[in-house]
Order: sequence, then structure tokens, then C-alpha cells
Amino acid sequence: MFYPLLRPLLFALDPETAHDATLAGLDAATACGVARALAPRVRGSPVTAMGLAFPNRVGLAAGLDKNAAHIDGLATLGFGFIECGTVTPRAQPGNPRPRVFRLPEAEALINRLGFNNDGVARFLKNVERARFGSTHGGILGLNIGRNFDTPNARATDDYLYCLNAVYARASYVAVNISSPNTKGLRELQKDAALEALLAALKAEQAKLAQKHGKYTPIAIKLAPDLGDADLRRIARALVAHGVDGVIATNTTVDRSAVAKLPGANEAGGLSGRPLREKATAVIRTLAAELAGALPIIGVGGIMSGADAREKLAAGATLVQVYTGLIYKGPELVAEIAAALASG
Repeated sequence: MFYPLLRPLLFALDPETAHDATLAGLDAATACGVARALAPRVRGSPVTAMGLAFPNRVGLAAGLDKNAAHIDGLATLGFGFIECGTVTPRAQPGNPRPRVFRLPEAEALINRLGFNNDGVARFLKNVERARFGSTHGGILGLNIGRNFDTPNARATDDYLYCLNAVYARASYVAVNISSPNTKGLRELQKDAALEALLAALKAEQAKLAQKHGKYTPIAIKLAPDLGDADLRRIARALVAHGVDGVIATNTTVDRSAVAKLPGANEAGGLSGRPLREKATAVIRTLAAELAGALPIIGVGGIMSGADAREKLAAGATLVQVYTGLIYKGPELVAEIAAALASG
């Protein structure tokens, strides 16, 4: 209701500054009880996926709350689940600013943030402080990655370190091997590297489930720039290793949809409306190969309830938004939840 009035003010600021200001304002509004009172009423149908009961199908994608520092404020917006991160074992600053760019004509963003975060120890303290989550109710996904200076030959060590740290507090753990902004990260989607990583993650998951008396599902987040043959290969690997879910997709390095727009040549991952068809095509390919063996979380270019329904029609069980919130505001959550609940 108020976002159309606020958006011009926020868009007058640098994107990263506007991002920080918005989250600070949401935290303040939550602390005094205003956020929940003003938030649109979200009415969605519950669904079970990865063994978890989601109150509605609409989630927040990773990247908006990298340090899990704003969980309770974001929860007031009515999400069925919230995913925080990507977090790495050690704190790192990410890439130099400016590193986020708006393409308003396309309702898109380009970011090259580079896993900027305060490290998993601080991240976990923020998770433990939040009321929303597995301890107090609410589906909380924790998204893990490797440090920028960890070579891929030792990447598994970083993922296992983070998995151990967040396992007990996560409703599910998302494994990010698809960001275009950490050099070489997408190489982990290739044959031998992927097989080794999945085997290590599943072995550690089994140990942690016994240790904590709690099974925490693992979902793998994929890039939208993979070919169909690679997607089918990855789908078969996920099933073979017993992975619990797949997130499709991360941002794209493809600029064909925005080539003539100002700022389109900035390095980084493109998100928003131009990603919609590419992400949906990935979901469709994965769904055909998986044949229901594990759920797909659809993300990429969801700007309306109709866009979200398209993701479900392609084979997704759940959806996530991020860039859509920047352009449409928090009422998008209620719109999507209602659209998906109606059929």
C-alpha cells in the first residue's frame, strides 16, 4: 500500500544504500509493532516438501539477508519460508562497490556482490537471536558457500564446515554452487566435482542427523546457464545421492534480454524479469528428469502471481522472490500466495 510512494525515494539512492536503509527501517517498524500491523494479509495454502510443512509456497530467496540479521522483520511480510545467506566460513568483504545496478526498464538488477558476509560464527548468533526459525516456528533455510580464496580442490571443506555450524538451527540447508560472482564456483556443478561434493555432504548430513537427533534437508542451488544435458546429468546425480531438494535458479550471466539497456554491460549476475523464461525452462527440464523424485524451488523473474503460477506449472513446488520485492514491494508476497492457493 505504501511502497509505491516509497519506491521513488529508494530508487534515488544507490541500490546497496537503499537496501540497507530498507532493512533498517523494517527492523525499526518490527520492533515497535508497526510492521506486522501494516503488512498485507497473506492467505496461502500449506504444502509439504522436503519433509517440512510450509504454511504457504512463497519464500524469500537468499541474498537479501546475507547475515541473517533481519529475519524477524522479514517474517512480518508473510513469507512461507525465509532463506538467509550465502554465508562462508570466514568473513569477507565481497567485491568493491559499486556492485549492484538497477535496470528499471527491464525490472532487473545486476549484482556482483561476491558473498560479502560476516562469517558463519556471527551469522549463527543472528539466527539464534531471531524468534522466527526452527526453534520458535517458521521454515528457515540457511544458504552456505565457500570463501573466495578457497580453491575448488578444498571447497568441500568450506561447505562441510558451514554445514556443521548451521545444521541444528536450519530447517533446511541450501548449498550455493552457482553464483557467478565467486571465481570458479560454478565449476562445482561439473561431473566429478559435483559427485564428490554431494557424496561428502550426504555423509556429513547422516552423521549430523544422528548427533542432533534431527534430519535437516539439503537443497542444491543451480545456475540458469546450464545446458539441458548438464541439467539432466545433475538431476540424476541429485537423485542418486539422495539430495532433498533443488533450487532453480541463481542469477544469469546472459545479457541477451537486456543488451541494449544502459548498464547492461556491468559484470555480475542478472536477476528480475529478464531471467523469468530462462529459469522456468530450467525448472521444466529438471522436472522432466526428476519425475517427482525431489521438490524444486523455483526462483527467477517472479514479478506477479501469474509468474509464480508459471513456475508451478513447469514443475516447481515452492517459489522464492527477491528482485520482485525491489520493484513491486511487499504486497507481492500476498499476491503470489493468493494466486498459488487458488489453484
